[in-house]
Amino acid sequence: MIAFAVIAVLVGGFVLLTDDHEISRRANDGIATSPTTVPPSPPTTLPVSPDLIVAPKTPEATAATLVRVERAIRSDDRDPNRLRVLGWEQQLAYRELSNHSDWIPTALAALPEDVRPWVQRNLDASSGLNSITPAETQLPDWTVLAPPPADTMRAYYTEAEQASGIPWAYLAAIHFLETRMGRIHGNSNAGAQGPMQFIPSSWAAYGNGGDVNDNRDAILAAGRYLKAAGGPANMDKAIFAYNHDSGYVAAVKAYAENMLENPRAYDGYYQWQVYYRTVDGTVLLPEGWRAGGPVVPKTLPPA
Repeated sequence: MIAFAVIAVLVGGFVLLTDDHEISRRANDGIATSPTTVPPSPPTTLPVSPDLIVAPKTPEATAATLVRVERAIRSDDRDPNRLRVLGWEQQLAYRELSNHSDWIPTALAALPEDVRPWVQRNLDASSGLNSITPAETQLPDWTVLAPPPADTMRAYYTEAEQASGIPWAYLAAIHFLETRMGRIHGNSNAGAQGPMQFIPSSWAAYGNGGDVNDNRDAILAAGRYLKAAGGPANMDKAIFAYNHDSGYVAAVKAYAENMLENPRAYDGYYQWQVYYRTVDGTVLLPEGWRAGGPVVPKTLPPA
């Protein structure tokens, strides 16, 4: 069994519903009704940090942001700087829906048919995670790292799929939930270690002599673990073995389904940052943050 405590405070509402943003001010009149190719954006200066993005302030503005962002993430424009900002916007828009659950019916009703299933899956993931995300009284003893490049990580998931038969998107979803794709470096309260959060006994059984803190070794080990636990034939059973919580299972499946439907969805999730929920609010722990270090997290409204 894999111990799971990092995500319990990481997601803070959803990512995972724990962020803010909006570059576009398009509201209802900005929502298209068909999955047309996203036109190139006019030249502009892109934000260099997620805390420079302003969150949408109404359900209509949130819907418009999600239409623009979700389509753009899946478009042919794979400019890495653009994708980085789109991922930040995406995360922060979902945070607003987490903070304002009364907005959700209006926002969903404003979405066109192509976008609504993507948004609904992300909301389903948030709902499942909310039950296992208590607010903490102090910041964690973590170091927040910059993850390996998105393409490098994608190759690790594919390698693990070829070795174990576990679809790559499930491995990516677990990696995403456990440590925000390797950004979080630090043991959980239950003693789980590394980017895929293995407890020592499980790592001894499935790590094959690798380094528990290495993303590639940990992803390959997760594939072996999930296969031994019943995957890919019964992914519900395998994911539940990884973490004994039905909400966790639902979240992994929801994120994986979006990525399996369109692998470009991965490029949005890859950009999501580390937000930590405390009793006083939610704080951004940026890449480079270290417990007790000089980086001061940006305080955000509670989720």
